[in-house]
Amino acid sequence: MLRSAGLILGAISLFACKAGPSAFERAESTDRSRLGSADLGTLPTSFAEGEVEIEQGNADVEISAAARGQQRLVLSELEAGLTDHKNTTRFARPLAIRGLYVNAWAAGSRTRMDALLDVAQRTEINAFVIDIKDASGYVSHPTELEFAHEVGATEEIRIHDLPALLARLEQEQIYPIARIVIAKDPIVAVARPDLTVQDSAGGVWVDGKGTAWLNPYSREVWDYHLGLAREVGEMGFPEIQWDYVRFPDAPAEELERAVYPNSGGRTKTEAIRGFLSYSRAELVDLGVKVTADVFGLTTSASNDVGIGQLWESFIDVVDAALPMVYPSHYWTGSFGIDTPNAYPYEIVNSALGDALRRSAAVEGAAKTIPWLQDFTLGDLPYGPAEVRAQIQATHDAGINEWILWNAGSRYTETALEPVGGFQEEPLVRIGKHLVPVSLRWELLDTITVLPDTLGGH
Repeated sequence: MLRSAGLILGAISLFACKAGPSAFERAESTDRSRLGSADLGTLPTSFAEGEVEIEQGNADVEISAAARGQQRLVLSELEAGLTDHKNTTRFARPLAIRGLYVNAWAAGSRTRMDALLDVAQRTEINAFVIDIKDASGYVSHPTELEFAHEVGATEEIRIHDLPALLARLEQEQIYPIARIVIAKDPIVAVARPDLTVQDSAGGVWVDGKGTAWLNPYSREVWDYHLGLAREVGEMGFPEIQWDYVRFPDAPAEELERAVYPNSGGRTKTEAIRGFLSYSRAELVDLGVKVTADVFGLTTSASNDVGIGQLWESFIDVVDAALPMVYPSHYWTGSFGIDTPNAYPYEIVNSALGDALRRSAAVEGAAKTIPWLQDFTLGDLPYGPAEVRAQIQATHDAGINEWILWNAGSRYTETALEPVGGFQEEPLVRIGKHLVPVSLRWELLDTITVLPDTLGGH
């Protein structure tokens, strides 16, 4: 359950191995029990949106050019065996994904891509997540998919030559991942209201923000997005990443009016699992990996948090799950912490510890690769120490892979390990303090979380 007074945050699960330790890590091996796990079984019916929308526009990033030189990581036999089919793509998957989200505007801008590729060549970054269809509903490239033309999703092309972009990423040795948003699509909602969640009073159901949602039970919705995935998979994308693969979140009084046609008696959880399983099977011949973005809360919640995402129900039908464990998106009292946004290390480490614990009980469970926060939302500005703290928390949980999210695709390069390693020991935020990364254990051992702030909740 949510932690009360006196929860000690010095206990961290390393799951028998500290993967990716800091270059300044102490030499001795320390067995530590895990940070407190939150039982989030009784969640509010409405909570902060897990996905953070992209910024429109393609303003240039001012980052100086640097010499190329990072060697390409080679796909190991272990990684090649993650799927039961032959991978026929031309992109070898890095042994450990260290990625950046690249919105469609940035991906379609030569200047922006120059800047982002410079960051990748100077640092540990080896992968880009690129928008194929974001929450605006527009398809980013000139698609040949008939349905996209019929509904008007092709009227704002942002990446004019997607094959050329892939060729450049191949040359620069960057692993590309195609992000496709599903349920949040205002363009399809207007053109095909029959594919949306319906209102019991008649017409299209909209949430309190005026947003209509596509119906996750609809096979036509599934097949539209699978068509996009197949198209970009055939172009060369080695991995498809589904986002907004969920039901809408809204207060109970709003959801009471929501009607889901074609449910066939299936639960929301069964619908999400059904789509993910179906998509993986339909794309198997292309040799692409299929992954899914999920709410950060799913790593710890004992139910589907109202959106159909229950960890045990999807973790074995994808190649990886990507929980959005942004500290700013956890509410007061999560993991016993009064201000989660001020504890980036503790929140991320606790959430991922829960994920790995639950995955261990599921046969065939996929990888966990977290989305980490490289943006400011709330009182505490996020800079190098806050971003690096999340990366270190991920490594300390036993996970070597992560992807950074910034809606405008502008990143804190000083939080990233340079090629050749850090010249100076980076600082990380632990318990509201900035400390050298090698001293994090000492500080964690002395920190006690503040008293219970949940009151009567």
